Amino acid sequence: MSLPSCRTSRRGRVARTGIALAGAVVAACSSGPAVPVFDGSLPLGTWGGENNGMIVGDTAMHIHVGCTYGDVSGRVPLSASGTFDVQGRYTLHAYPIVVGPEMPARFVCAVTGAKATVTITVTDTIEHKTVVLGPISVTYGVDPKMGPCPICRRPVRTKSPPSS
Repeated sequence: MSLPSCRTSRRGRVARTGIALAGAVVAACSSGPAVPVFDGSLPLGTWGGENNGMIVGDTAMHIHVGCTYGDVSGRVPLSASGTFDVQGRYTLHAYPIVVGPEMPARFVCAVTGAKATVTITVTDTIEHKTVVLGPISVTYGVDPKMGPCPICRRPVRTKSPPSS
């Protein structure tokens, strides 16, 4: 039985190392967004999707769905199962100019890994009807793709919703 030469073994090792390195680079580049750390609140940062986005700050959550937007004051608490159901305010006519008023809204969300699915129920006090937006899907760490309507780049500090 003949043993392979050192040259063949070295080439084999270099080839295997190159293949392993290439595989690691492909895996790193194709991996999805980082999964936010769970600390009991909705993770701070930008969450983006197609024609919608959510910006979470330490004092408010700001969310856009198309040419509309809404706000929730304070940090948004997440349950152990990754859900929230909070009250806030919503503006249904925001582009090309804001035509108020802000209206009471309920924001319901389920977060799974780096993805959030949000449904917003707005009590339209002008037309006396309920408007449901969503469910929409946003991903943590992804820039929103908003089409013709711009998105604010930071959360807006809002007043607390009126008590019912």
